[in-house]
Amino acid sequence: MPGKGLIVRQRSLIAITAALAAGALTLTACGSRDENGGGSDTSGGTTVVIGVDAPLTGDLSAMGLGIKNSADLAAKTANEEKYVEGISFEIEALDDQGQPSAGQQNATKFVADDDVLGVVGPLNSSVGESMQKVFDDAKLVQVSPANTGPGLTQGPKWQTEKVRTYKSYFRTATTDAIQGPFAAQYIYNKAKKTKVFVIDDKKTYGAGLAATFTDEFKKLGGDVVGTEHIDPDTKDFSAVATKVKNSGADVVYYGGEYPQAGPLSKQIKASGAKIPLIGGDGIYDPTFIELAGNDGTGDLATSVGAPVEDLPSAKDFVADYKAAGYKEEYSAYGGYSYDSAWAIIEAVKKVVEDNDGKLPDDAREQVTAAMQNVSFDGVTGKVSFDEFGDTTNKQLTVYSVKNGEWAPVESGTYTG
Repeated sequence: MPGKGLIVRQRSLIAITAALAAGALTLTACGSRDENGGGSDTSGGTTVVIGVDAPLTGDLSAMGLGIKNSADLAAKTANEEKYVEGISFEIEALDDQGQPSAGQQNATKFVADDDVLGVVGPLNSSVGESMQKVFDDAKLVQVSPANTGPGLTQGPKWQTEKVRTYKSYFRTATTDAIQGPFAAQYIYNKAKKTKVFVIDDKKTYGAGLAATFTDEFKKLGGDVVGTEHIDPDTKDFSAVATKVKNSGADVVYYGGEYPQAGPLSKQIKASGAKIPLIGGDGIYDPTFIELAGNDGTGDLATSVGAPVEDLPSAKDFVADYKAAGYKEEYSAYGGYSYDSAWAIIEAVKKVVEDNDGKLPDDAREQVTAAMQNVSFDGVTGKVSFDEFGDTTNKQLTVYSVKNGEWAPVESGTYTG
């Protein structure tokens, strides 16, 4: 976990608890507008707000709350470490409920608050699409810990012509251009499954992931024996399950998220098709296992990076998250959310140092520019960005449901 010298020192539970009790880590923006045009003056210096957009309620809230809490922990860590001289950080979290329209409204709210110098989120690629232009027009930097749709950074024609559309958009999660093919290689080469039934939820993330998986699976020699699109607002997948059973598939690939994937897996197996379901990082959550029940045993998921619990770089994060007393788990994107928030903190630090210890009038624009060259050793490994704003960390992991839990099977990256 980054801190002084990019390494955060271990802190005891007593120290965290005492600091929280004293209110030292939850500074609130107040007072008059800073003459430098960014942040608010307080008795202790300038407060900078980091916005967080995620689904804090609804079916996807398990992941969204993990994103919010992890970004909050980064802000508290920076404050405790006094990482940016004269600056304290505060989190403002808004709920997008996984809906693009709500995300766009939240983006407008963040832009209207001059204290906000960066935003972490969102979870969903479709929500990210709705926010990008709003942030870019305001030169407000956005760092997503979870968006994987390739078009967000490389344009709608990314498969043939990569063009960066929004310079204010970055992400710490790798893309479906890698995740889908990575899953296909594992299923065909390692799991020895040759006949797949592909299903998606028609949303930006799910449809895109299913498409990249399908392309690679076919290239490898696999047979796509059926395709189907589901309505993500329903939980009755019996008709689709029957089609899967009759297709002769030996595996199902699902592009979508866990609220639908769990019941889908359960109903496919109830139909008599005792075959595994595999999906992307959108199903990699304990809630999937709860929804799939015992029928989820043997199901698979790919997720960005390596297991956080196994990374030496994440030991402090895991310990500090627990010590901070958050009610919810950090979930699949906790480490990436912490790193997204810390990237914003690093960019603010660079701007402050380049402007004689103050925030300039064009703080947002300078923070966005500084983000391109941010580089540090984070919770999830080395954090830096390429010319498109994509993470340079391309590692992925395959997980399998075993004994009621997700267990890592293999880590690596797509080799084209």
